[in-house]
Amino acid sequence: MQTVQFTAALKRFFPDIREQQVEGQTVAEVLQNLEQRYPGLKSYLVDERGELRKHINIFVDGSLITDRYALSDHVTDGQDILIFQALSGG
Repeated sequence: MQTVQFTAALKRFFPDIREQQVEGQTVAEVLQNLEQRYPGLKSYLVDERGELRKHINIFVDGSLITDRYALSDHVTDGQDILIFQALSGG
């Protein structure tokens, strides 16, 4: 299992979201398993084509994922995943 962490900005939309252990062999599988716990989270993170939205970044052990389209980056047990919502404004 991987440890998934979320930035505080996501708590605005998902108040019960917290760091947790999630199974999956790819980033896409991890997101699918998170969707079961937090309905609506996946559609907030990815668009209708399944691509990561522009304002979302995902890091695996501190490195930005390389596949923002199919989310096929491989993950292994014990890795840390950070789901990061970028903030903008003016």
